[in-house]
Amino acid sequence: CALIEHELGLISELRYEAYFLTVWDIVRFARSRGILCQGRGSAANSAVCYCLGVTSVDPDRIDVLFERFISKERGEAPDIDVDFEHERREEVLQYLYAKYGRDRAGMTAALITYRPRSAVRDVGKALGFSLDRVDKLAKNLDHITSEEQFAARFREAGVDSATRTGRQCLLLTKELLGFPRHLSQHVGGMVMTQGLLHELVPIENAAMPGRTVIEWDKDDLDALGLLKVDCLCLGMLSAIRRAFDLLHDWQQRCGQSEQRKIHHGGTEARSKEEGARDKESSQPSAISHQPLWSINHQPSTINHQTSSPLSLATIPSEDPVVYDMICRADTVGVFQIESRAQMSMLPRLKPRCFYDLVIEVAIVRPGPIQGDMVHPYLRRRRGEEPVTFPDDRIRSVLNKTLGVPLFQEQAMKLAVVAAGFTPGEADQLRRAMAAWRRKGGLEPFRQKLVDGMTTNGYEAEFAERVYKQICGFGEYGFPESHAASFALLVYVSAWLKCYHPAAFTAALLNSQPMGFYAPAQLIADAKKHGVIVLPPDVNASDWDCTLEGTRDERRETRARTTGDSSPPVAQPSTLNPQPALRLGLRMISGLPLAATQQIARVRQHGPFRSVDDFQLRTGLGRGVCQRLARADAFASLGIARRQALWQALPDHDTGPLFQSLTNEERPADLPALTPAMEVTADYRTTGLSLRAHPFQFLRPQVAALRAVTAQSLEATPDGQRVKVAGLVLLRQRPGTAKGVTFVTLEDETGQVNLVIWQSVWDRFRRVARSASAMLVTGHVQKADGVIHVVTQRIEDLSEHLGGIAPPSRDFR
Repeated sequence: CALIEHELGLISELRYEAYFLTVWDIVRFARSRGILCQGRGSAANSAVCYCLGVTSVDPDRIDVLFERFISKERGEAPDIDVDFEHERREEVLQYLYAKYGRDRAGMTAALITYRPRSAVRDVGKALGFSLDRVDKLAKNLDHITSEEQFAARFREAGVDSATRTGRQCLLLTKELLGFPRHLSQHVGGMVMTQGLLHELVPIENAAMPGRTVIEWDKDDLDALGLLKVDCLCLGMLSAIRRAFDLLHDWQQRCGQSEQRKIHHGGTEARSKEEGARDKESSQPSAISHQPLWSINHQPSTINHQTSSPLSLATIPSEDPVVYDMICRADTVGVFQIESRAQMSMLPRLKPRCFYDLVIEVAIVRPGPIQGDMVHPYLRRRRGEEPVTFPDDRIRSVLNKTLGVPLFQEQAMKLAVVAAGFTPGEADQLRRAMAAWRRKGGLEPFRQKLVDGMTTNGYEAEFAERVYKQICGFGEYGFPESHAASFALLVYVSAWLKCYHPAAFTAALLNSQPMGFYAPAQLIADAKKHGVIVLPPDVNASDWDCTLEGTRDERRETRARTTGDSSPPVAQPSTLNPQPALRLGLRMISGLPLAATQQIARVRQHGPFRSVDDFQLRTGLGRGVCQRLARADAFASLGIARRQALWQALPDHDTGPLFQSLTNEERPADLPALTPAMEVTADYRTTGLSLRAHPFQFLRPQVAALRAVTAQSLEATPDGQRVKVAGLVLLRQRPGTAKGVTFVTLEDETGQVNLVIWQSVWDRFRRVARSASAMLVTGHVQKADGVIHVVTQRIEDLSEHLGGIAPPSRDFR
């Protein structure tokens, strides 16, 4: 009650009641339309936001700091961020336009400045360079860290900076960096005013129909004190909603007894997992296992025989089987913890409760890393270092994180309890830390912090260490409230992956593009968890990926469509039967949605019996039919890919009188594709193959080069020199990695994680940056169950893929 009274008093004093009610109205509308949404950021520090249903994290269960959200000293309007399903956020924006009118509502602008690639494109065009030369030059200007690199990259692209034109291009490109290029839309900021908006700021139509944009950016609004609501979009909310819908539809198709088996995971499987759990991974955490979110405060007591639809409110909390999966870093597709850095941290941190997930989300961030907080926390968590506090005041702030400040709120509270700052001054310190690299002005706060702590009896060394840690948050650190909001989605997505991998994978595929992994890797991971994946087919697939079939039917269908009758790999986390995952026609490159809708309408009157029957009934043109044939989508008709493509060549656009006449002469038999050719055709049409991995056919060649498989690295001793080869899945270079690039390769047995130091990257940059497949020489590095290959040499294997060029997800 005291917390509520304090917040309401400050809201009333600053006259922000209308703003809070406006945000409440937005959330109310979204939920009335069944749109998943959740507030995050500093607003989750507010008990009022929780009571209004804007945020999902109960502030009574975390140490909120309202002044992180609103303070009198700061004198700025609050800023509430709300995430919505990314494909339905537009409904929310149009609701605001309809309610307030275009003369009182508009989207915030964002100022786009020149970066190396955009600068060299505009300069090159102005100087008369050919478009292909400009494109080659722009693609070569990634990760520029010094003046000398500019000239070197120009030379690599064939532009001599010693010539007059080359020198002009180089100098003008560097001069343009940071200069405003154009005004764009903010990712979701909406401004609503009581008076006419155009009396304050110019308004322009956006490129997207139905939107208007004000010609000021976020910083302009902050300077004038205009209220803004960030209506953001989050792909994982869309995926979770789709997973719930898929499971609900599947349960409706199943009998009631089948619902009871598949709804929440079996207690028998859970008890077996609990009995086999490793003692080390079950070590007690630093805090209670009580969950933090408001929707379900009791650990996993939901009746697993229920048939009620799943929702965020009915997901069983604190399921040990889910945490077992997370501790194994089996988190491909899971929100926030699927990156290389997070997967490396999971076996070390070993999350066993919800608050551990809050820490996991926050700890792999530039703030804690730059502030040297990660390793001390892990050592204390493992019992390798004692947990000590200078006094009880510091203990009250840092006890739950073992004496290490991991959250922005903790850094601010340290300034309050140890240095005598007011809450408002602590927030000013945080803002100064975030802006000191650009604007300076940090010294007064540093001196006040150190002087205040020494005056209160703390050692100068301790004061300097606290100052350094707070500086780390200026490099980007999470507020605890934000991490808690994200941790809820981490747990929900992990639970879905653990118990319903088919529905979870289908939902991810239907929500693309999102996340770190391409559809091929998501499907490969689902198959490892026992999911039977069926190809796109004109007689079975919708536009989206769907669930289908009983266990026996799935095996029969898989044997018929792929020739693979081997049993699925048992899923480690559950023994429950899983539906099959039928890939949707959306997976076929270039296939329009309208064509798929036409196929579904016609198919209601009976399955297609032949390619001719398909063309005549759907009326689709030759181009669509050929795309389907190339993707082997007519396989259920018993027609091979080449035969189907031949039959799809003629157009069937004759009048109704002659529709039954199909006398086109066709060869009775066409040469069958080899298995390698089938896989190549799959990759060219859908970006993946359910038949085999491309490296299965390259294995004799790479084995002759003494390359080992990804699977064999588990038995390879630490430090041993090895060669590995595979497709390039992703490239990452975090800002805190000091120039180190992380690359993930994939062969037919699994994935290989590469560590490429800056010197090696510079030496092999062209291959490392652009190759679709690599042969890498390096040595094995093992730590805490995580295996890396520290790279020494890189060779390009792209030309051996037979025209396959699967796109990698780079630097996201």
